[in-house]
Amino acid sequence: MSGAGERKPRGGPRRAAAPPAEAGTEERITSPDRTEEDAAEATLRPQTLADFTGQQATRENLAVFIQAARDRGEALDHVLLHGPPGLGKTTLAQIVARELGVGFRATSGPILQRAGDLAAILTNLQPRDVLFVDEIHRLQPALEETLYPAMEDFQLDLIIGEGPAARTVRIDLPPFTLVGATTRSGLLAQPLRDRFGIPLRLQFYTPEELLRIVTRGAFKLGFALSEEGAWEIARRSRGTPRIAGRLLRRVRDFAAVGGVAADRTMVDGALTRLEVDAKGLDAMDRRYLRRIAVHHNGGPVGVETLAAALAESRDTLEDVIEPYLIQEGLVLRTPRGRMLGVTGWQHLGLSPPAGFAIQPDLLAGGES
Repeated sequence: MSGAGERKPRGGPRRAAAPPAEAGTEERITSPDRTEEDAAEATLRPQTLADFTGQQATRENLAVFIQAARDRGEALDHVLLHGPPGLGKTTLAQIVARELGVGFRATSGPILQRAGDLAAILTNLQPRDVLFVDEIHRLQPALEETLYPAMEDFQLDLIIGEGPAARTVRIDLPPFTLVGATTRSGLLAQPLRDRFGIPLRLQFYTPEELLRIVTRGAFKLGFALSEEGAWEIARRSRGTPRIAGRLLRRVRDFAAVGGVAADRTMVDGALTRLEVDAKGLDAMDRRYLRRIAVHHNGGPVGVETLAAALAESRDTLEDVIEPYLIQEGLVLRTPRGRMLGVTGWQHLGLSPPAGFAIQPDLLAGGES
């Protein structure tokens, strides 16, 4: 067990909290970030691990840990879910509580501003309850310090009063499970990360997994969607279930208003009108790729330069736009900056400039 001295070290310099996404980014139908319209996705969410599609290794491991905790009658160890947005972190947290048969409380890092906010939530938990903290990397450093004894010893240390009259009060907490979700695990302080006994990374979904998700969603919506139409949505969903659900609802709107069957041709036409191409890229993605290709001869170019040129924040590029492009090899991250990959040139229908080549030594390590 860690001593009090370990609670002080920080995990190096911390980047400032990410600013809210720009309005243009929020309106992108292929943005994996949650929007108000995505409240409808709650009806499409799986309710058990058996119904959850994809993330096979994560599901199998969680099933073992949950069963073991239930057999012992203990709280599940703390769980850290990290990965790109829209892959099901919130859904998995709800499933964990449901499989354990305990209560579920949800909050997010930006909402918690004072130790009293966190204390109010923790002291109202019942034994073995699940507390879900979304965007946990945006917790205030002082609140992280408060969480350490709560996670480790199930005790909460509070300071009451000010000045010479201040005193410390220790409150015993019932055993609980903290499920943290983050898209930026690198921004978590090392002492906080180390206190999660079950770290799980979620990966992008395969088109076959998304096909099952789209088919299941269409059935729940009572929408007659052909298998070819479902496949067209699945392969344009950027490996993200949230985007798949959003595209499914928009295709349903086009089909209902047009009064036509939702076959492959109809789905292709609807997604084309939404400016979502065959790889799932939208106008913003293609603008990003063309910026590197046309204005910077394929790169390398720094992310700050791209952010300024596209009028987007660096966090928006790194969290929302780039993950899928890098996953698909359209863009490469190198020590000198971003470069357009061979797949990127092909997708844009452009030829690399004379003398353009990707040097092997550029691919070693990350961008400085």
